[in-house]
Amino acid sequence: MRIALFVPAPFDTVSGGYLYDRRLVEGLRALGHEVRVMELDGRFPMPDETAEASARAGFLGLAGDEIPLIDGLALPAFASLASELAARSAVGLIHHPTSLEPGPHQEALAERERALFAACGRLVTTSHFTARCMAPLGAEPSRIGVVEPGTDPAPRASGSGGPGARILSVGSIIPRKGHDVLLRALGRLTDLDWTLRIAGPPADPVHAEGLAALAEELGLTSRVTFLGSVTQSELDREYAAADLFALATHFEGFGMAAAEAQARGLPMALCTGGAIADLVGRGAAILAAPGDANSLSRGMRRPIYDPALRAAMAEASWAAGQSLPRWEDRAARFVTELEAAGHG
Repeated sequence: MRIALFVPAPFDTVSGGYLYDRRLVEGLRALGHEVRVMELDGRFPMPDETAEASARAGFLGLAGDEIPLIDGLALPAFASLASELAARSAVGLIHHPTSLEPGPHQEALAERERALFAACGRLVTTSHFTARCMAPLGAEPSRIGVVEPGTDPAPRASGSGGPGARILSVGSIIPRKGHDVLLRALGRLTDLDWTLRIAGPPADPVHAEGLAALAEELGLTSRVTFLGSVTQSELDREYAAADLFALATHFEGFGMAAAEAQARGLPMALCTGGAIADLVGRGAAILAAPGDANSLSRGMRRPIYDPALRAAMAEASWAAGQSLPRWEDRAARFVTELEAAGHG
């Protein structure tokens, strides 16, 4: 197959969605398929004129036998090309509908996604939870497939060695990731010995400034480190040296960072927004409702001060992590979805 993947630039962005896309491209190429990555300029997901022009130029420049595969973050920029998408049986790769992201453009994005989901020949989501979220946006269940992310075999996290608990959170600095909820939860636990390291690009600079101000307001500046964008090797070291993984997300289409933490046997503290609770092994995590800093704080208290509990949670996490899907078979699964759209 010849495939053109459309995705907002830059393709090397550090996030779960971009990691999925990169690993998918790598896997498809390893199977002998030709994949061209089309990096789109402009603002996403609510596109500006630059984004729409970039999407149109890229789409109209496709070779006749190339399969258009459009990342859901880029998809709204193709609103004026709905009939062209239908004619070429385009495939949408939906990590989660952009209209589920809190913000001022939710209704406009939902309107675009309804039209574009109907136009695509196939929609591939990264979790069964996300697949279920598509129905209110007019997506027909018969045209939806699921290819969950994989994990790599990884060494078990060795931890910080103490004293105290070193907590790691991984996710772009955007409101949906709930880093403010995590800070407020930990702000109630200053009687305990812990530090927090947050790895993720400051995709929303205003929100990033607000988080730094919140950390200062809560008296946590000396305990909290914003690492910003990190390389994969740096992230691997962060996972290895962590004692506890925490993510207070409001919504996840899958929860790749949590899956990576579980693949390394890290005990976890999570908010159950979206699909994330579906991948957690029994006994591996304390769970709180999205946005509930009080509940998250109460849940985190004991694993922070009790190494024995963390060790028991780590055992459960490691066991569950070994049964997660692996990356090596994800591309083959994805090919079956392309075939279901009439390609190949």
